[in-house]
Amino acid sequence: MKKSALFVALALSLAAVSSAVLYSAAQAPAAVEMTVDFAQPIRVWDGFGVNYVQVAQTRDYKKWPEEYGGFSTLNETQRRQILDMIFGEDGLKPGILKMFLDPYHEGLTEADNDNNDPNVINPSRFDHKTTTEWMRYFAREGLARTRARGADLQIITTLYGPQPWATKQKFVRGRDLDPRMKEEVAEYMIAWVKFLREEEKLPVRYISLHNEGDEIWRWPADGSTAGTENHDFNMYWPSSQIVDFLRFMRPMLDRQDLKDVGITPGECSTWRNMAVAGIAWAIQNDPVALRNLGLLTSHGFGLGRDNVGINAEFLRVQRPELKTWTTSMSWGKMDVTFIEAIRQQIYLAHVNGVIPWAAVQTDTWIGGDPNPGTAFRVDRKGGFTVEPGYYLYKQVSRAGQPGMAVATVSPPSNNIGLIAFASNGTRHPDALVAFNTSSSLAKARIRVSGTKAAGFTAFATSDQLRYQPAGTVPVKGGAVEIDIPAGGVVTLFGAQPR
Repeated sequence: MKKSALFVALALSLAAVSSAVLYSAAQAPAAVEMTVDFAQPIRVWDGFGVNYVQVAQTRDYKKWPEEYGGFSTLNETQRRQILDMIFGEDGLKPGILKMFLDPYHEGLTEADNDNNDPNVINPSRFDHKTTTEWMRYFAREGLARTRARGADLQIITTLYGPQPWATKQKFVRGRDLDPRMKEEVAEYMIAWVKFLREEEKLPVRYISLHNEGDEIWRWPADGSTAGTENHDFNMYWPSSQIVDFLRFMRPMLDRQDLKDVGITPGECSTWRNMAVAGIAWAIQNDPVALRNLGLLTSHGFGLGRDNVGINAEFLRVQRPELKTWTTSMSWGKMDVTFIEAIRQQIYLAHVNGVIPWAAVQTDTWIGGDPNPGTAFRVDRKGGFTVEPGYYLYKQVSRAGQPGMAVATVSPPSNNIGLIAFASNGTRHPDALVAFNTSSSLAKARIRVSGTKAAGFTAFATSDQLRYQPAGTVPVKGGAVEIDIPAGGVVTLFGAQPR
């Protein structure tokens, strides 16, 4: 039996578990008192997202035509099974999709330049298809399933690395931008967006300037090599370069009839790094760059101090409508700490959306994947498994749908954390996510206000449960009482009032 079939069999067997096990008061610890107020929205929520990564590391695509996501090794039935589990009505139901732009779309030398005018794009000189087949398939099929259930996607595309000839080093993953080529790099991104929108009919809304371009230490001091092979594509992006692109690239987009496509300042490894590198301050001090900024983005790897919200708040002083997304956070060890990291992104880094790193992965990363967590593991032998990360992510991704609002919750207490989303006038019910980071069962009494729900429908994930239906929890005395399994997550969806 395939491992994927075993997961299905396990889920079916667990469906027989009585919800009373989760909510029994017998031998339960004293309840921790907590609160959620659905009538106190903090910010609009754009949704949770997914990312399919195809070409990430290879320095020579002809020698190694990398396909990190692994869809090419599966049959169509398997691919559709994964797509349904992500985008379908019973799946993760993401509202955001991230797509990378690798360095191979415009040749390896300057002779491959489409022309000498970066404001005139010659589509015939760009090869947007060879290195992106399965990423584009993932996006097309995902969008079709999303729209079939009456929803939509917002797509962000990130420059994984520029054309090699646009760097001073003139090779793949060169460290420094050749200043003569800055507009050619902007054109490279714009040509890709136009292709995705016009040829693939994909709703691209944002261009992100770089992938972890804050980490200059990934190259030798003189930039003389592409660095160690375990790193993925990027180029060093000092704050002055980011500000410059925000200034001159906005008019270039407008001239190509892409006025509704926003620019982000690229994606630092963590939110803290954006402050350390001085990027937020540099943008704030340049009125044109600040005005042209469309979205604030970062990868958000790490916990604690790496999830500071100072960048968003610093820029929102002058741009209160500015939204922020975490665009490539770690899955961690695919345990409850992953949910705590999401809570920190939402309540400490103050984001409007969260996208984890690649949701479908193989084991092909050179030197071993530094972020091996995922939702689906492809074995490159014709099979795949559904990973624990999938079920944990499902607990939050279905709860926080686009257009909802992040709701006010009490801070973590006694190893219990809360995340909440208010309906905010959408068709989606108020939703509350409660999780337990301890190694023993925890009981919570959560006072709920600002909701019309008379009860909540529960689902749970733990070491033994995989997004398991867990009955209905009534609101009694203005509160709900739940037992949260050790290292587990319980999501409550507001039921219609009686």
